Amino acid sequence: MGSPPPGLAGRWRRLFAGLLDWLIVNVVTAPFTWTSWEYAWNGARGGWDRYPVEHTFAAGLVAFLYFWLLHAFWNGQTLGKKAFGIRVVQENGARIGVGQAAVRQAVMSALAWVCCVGLLIDLAWILFDPRKQAIHDKVARTVVVMA
Repeated sequence: MGSPPPGLAGRWRRLFAGLLDWLIVNVVTAPFTWTSWEYAWNGARGGWDRYPVEHTFAAGLVAFLYFWLLHAFWNGQTLGKKAFGIRVVQENGARIGVGQAAVRQAVMSALAWVCCVGLLIDLAWILFDPRKQAIHDKVARTVVVMA
């Protein structure tokens, strides 16, 4: 692994690109995250009861597809990364592959589902890593560089 390669994206650029991406994902997935109500028969009461249902799985799927497909097929960039002039590449500088992008996003998604603490640890890892890699970057063997 050695010393950091030249051209690594700055931590602030990564932060703001990520915030823009999550804003985009949240706007797109807003229709899926509204709480809807389903009715179920409550035998104890002898009547129908309303239960809130949130469609977070659909929203999570849209988010996964956004990050995976854009990283894989749009030169390692999402809309946020494009706006801030950064992109994801393999550790050797080559273009990120479809499978590699899927692994990167799957690890990030899995860490996000660990009571939110996993995502914080994942992102905080960038602060101390000499190559500015998050845990999902380390697993997928990727780095974020200036575009």
